[in-house]
Amino acid sequence: MSNSTRRSKVEKIKEESQFLRGTLAEELAQQTPNFSEASQQILKFHGIYQQTDRDVTRERKQQGLDQDYSMMIRTKNTGGACPAAFYLALDHLADTLGNGTIRVTTRQAFQLHGIPKQDLKATIQTIHNSLGTTLAACGDIERNIMSPAAPFAQRDYQRVEEYAQKISEALAPKTGAYYEVWLDGEKVHHYSTLTEEPLYGPTYLPRKFKTALTVPGDNSVDLLTNDLGLVLISTPGGEIEGFNVTVGGGMGMSHNSEETFPRTADPLGFVLPDQVIPVAQAVVRVQRDHGDRLNRKHARLKYLLADRGVAWFREQVERELGYALGPWRALPPWEYRDYLGWHEQGDGQWFLGLSVANGRIKDTEEWRLKSALHQILSTWGFDLRLTPHQNILIIGIDPEHRTAIDTILRDHGVLPVEKITPAERYSMACPAMPTCSLALTESERYLPTLVAQMAQQLTAMGLGDEKISIRMTGCPNGCARPYMGEIGLVGSAQEAYQLFLGGNLESTRLNQLFLKQVHRDQILEVLTPIWQGFKEERLAGEGFGDYCYRVGMDYLRTKL
Repeated sequence: MSNSTRRSKVEKIKEESQFLRGTLAEELAQQTPNFSEASQQILKFHGIYQQTDRDVTRERKQQGLDQDYSMMIRTKNTGGACPAAFYLALDHLADTLGNGTIRVTTRQAFQLHGIPKQDLKATIQTIHNSLGTTLAACGDIERNIMSPAAPFAQRDYQRVEEYAQKISEALAPKTGAYYEVWLDGEKVHHYSTLTEEPLYGPTYLPRKFKTALTVPGDNSVDLLTNDLGLVLISTPGGEIEGFNVTVGGGMGMSHNSEETFPRTADPLGFVLPDQVIPVAQAVVRVQRDHGDRLNRKHARLKYLLADRGVAWFREQVERELGYALGPWRALPPWEYRDYLGWHEQGDGQWFLGLSVANGRIKDTEEWRLKSALHQILSTWGFDLRLTPHQNILIIGIDPEHRTAIDTILRDHGVLPVEKITPAERYSMACPAMPTCSLALTESERYLPTLVAQMAQQLTAMGLGDEKISIRMTGCPNGCARPYMGEIGLVGSAQEAYQLFLGGNLESTRLNQLFLKQVHRDQILEVLTPIWQGFKEERLAGEGFGDYCYRVGMDYLRTKL
């Protein structure tokens, strides 16, 4: 724990929770639609957020009614793995207990929205019985571990999947609270039911902790935005040598608070295969013991790296391990890969990547992805993989089923990747309004309108085929990783955003603040002259973000 004896209120709540039990069982038995403030903090460790429908808050208040409470449930899917039975169970839960939609998160998991408090236990039990879990999907703990979603038969991809699962198990909480509260004491999967936490202790971590693994070149996981990153290194002959390690990435910040900022990860060193889990645990312990437990806005691992430096951090990790880390190995350039469309897996089967606008699986009059997925998975039982860019891969498809699957998707209005505009393909948004309590303005509900306008304008300018990453969030917490986008839009007030420019498609560089506030109706007006400058002044092969970064924000402001 931090040297300071002063701690935030959340730290006391965690310490007094008896390893995440708190009063959850007692409050579940009460006929109230909501949980106490303390229980809301503990619920996060169980994968649950209490939310309200902010669209009706004012109206209900005028009518003398309580807020419209419901729960968001987030699953934990290591590497985005999702068996068909698990997805079909979520599909049923969304229709019977939720709001009829399922959301793919930016960390390769699912979210159900609109679950009433009285149905929480039944929902968790259904997820468990379908071989899923929500434990540690949120909270001050290791969250869902990411790895490339593509199910390639190449050994390196398979190794990364294996190590992601091993690390997920090693960093999972060991408390029995989850099973006592939701599953009546029944032991679940591989998790233990110890009443203590040998790794985390009674107060767990100062804030959330995120990990990603990948292979050289494949940055589909946004590696540098994670607290801990691991890159598998193999010999030319295919033998595993070990992993490069990165530490200290993170996206969240607060408006008008210079002590908070997004940050990309630092190279830490190289570790052998049998050192990976000890190193991951050592990094967690250093953050556990030295992270800021008073100011939660300054509590992520990135601030420890920013304040103390990577050399100090490496020294602490090596002290925990009892041996030195190896030197960082050179890597090839990173690439953005979304794996949309049809791809051979390398084992005689295929996978199909489907674009899911802002991750929301639903049915509308023209686009019925939810029904299409239900029909495909019910018919053939294919498993899914979720991507860090909120899309879905249907995997393990025999070649003879390709035509039938294409027909089902076409009949349900689901477009093939060739007919999706680049503006939509490379965009991401967080949920924001009406369920997120932190949202200052719209994100998911507005971005499709903006993206359609952008696509139309870019096409009119002869730039319709340009790959430009666009990321929008309703607040500065950065859930859709907006600070890495070529265009980043961060909610700052009602219908207004901060505008960031200069990231890159490969997601290896932070963008820069261009305008502190722009009304949503003026975004296109602001961007058009900058796109024109890009068209006229770009270097050969230069992307939009690279152009903005090269010429600088001051120069770009002269075009307004």
